[in-house]
Amino acid sequence: MKKTSSIVLTALVSVTASLVVLAPHAAANPNAINPIPVINGTNGLPQLHGRTRAVFQATGLASPNNTASYNVLGTDLGIMWDNGGGEMLTAFGDTAGLGFPNLLAGSIWAWRSNILVRSHDRNPADGIFYDSVARDIFGQAKDLVPSPKIPFIEISRIPTAGVSVNGVQYLSLMSVKTWDQPGQWTTNFAGLAASGDNGENWGDLPQTHRPAEAGNRNFQMNAFLKDGGFVYVYGTPPGRNNLAHVARVRENDIANLAEYEYWTGSEWKKDDVNAAAPITGGVGELSVQYNQFLGQYIMLTTDPWNSVVMMRAPSPQGPWSPPEVLIDTRELPTAYAPSLYPYQTGSDLYFLTTIHNQYNVVLMKTSLG
Repeated sequence: MKKTSSIVLTALVSVTASLVVLAPHAAANPNAINPIPVINGTNGLPQLHGRTRAVFQATGLASPNNTASYNVLGTDLGIMWDNGGGEMLTAFGDTAGLGFPNLLAGSIWAWRSNILVRSHDRNPADGIFYDSVARDIFGQAKDLVPSPKIPFIEISRIPTAGVSVNGVQYLSLMSVKTWDQPGQWTTNFAGLAASGDNGENWGDLPQTHRPAEAGNRNFQMNAFLKDGGFVYVYGTPPGRNNLAHVARVRENDIANLAEYEYWTGSEWKKDDVNAAAPITGGVGELSVQYNQFLGQYIMLTTDPWNSVVMMRAPSPQGPWSPPEVLIDTRELPTAYAPSLYPYQTGSDLYFLTTIHNQYNVVLMKTSLG
């Protein structure tokens, strides 16, 4: 472990010493594809003074998970779900590593758009430790659903949600056409990929593609919630500071768009994506679950000022409460994409969030008591 980290750190210092452009620090912004991972979590956990604490470095050179051993130096998102058998799967997004650079996309790093790790850890109080990773023939964390990584065609295929149905794993991914202004991007479509071997290999499901137009544009970025035999799908347009919408589908029909129902604000309407009404606004990436301690559904996201916030509701469709700040942007301005730990943990709420100026993922804990 020490030898691998030393080699990687030496390479990073050598490369970054000759470069003068760093990732923007003023706002969480994945638009700088694989920003130069100068520190990658090696400067310690952020010290927060509100109701949330940073408890564990999940990825990066300083992570006890030693993600550098499978060529993960910088990454984001960290979308977690149970595989249906008690094992937690976690999908990360754009992932930087050493290797052949992706120069067409303006990156000096070899990068993958979607990777996956597994864990049986049920004690997040001391961190989340990964047991295995989906690897390619070189031993590094592999692209689950490859993309050409060519601007204006498809620069990345980003995971936004994961769920298990009848032993099959489903990922919702957005096909990114271009990264635009900070916090904004353009997509080609969003759709599902499926895996029958616990996330090792994935197949794209073209019949589930939603083009980024009309009502389908409101479901380019998603979050999943399993509840009462349904999979609820929370969606937004690409980018942040957007309106959120919700659909639902019987678990067995998750790959059949014609079976989806959309919340109109007063009722569920089948097979009419244009009927979906906003359920809340001013949100970025979403994560939703039922919280037993609160007896309510909760939604984590970022607000228009880039604070990490939580909202509550008595039902999956709402009504959703005003946001409560969990991490103030003034303390951690580059945090984004909070993702809820999928298991109940009493009065403590655990979630992963990305810190952009380190371009790595940190486990956070908020007290709900």
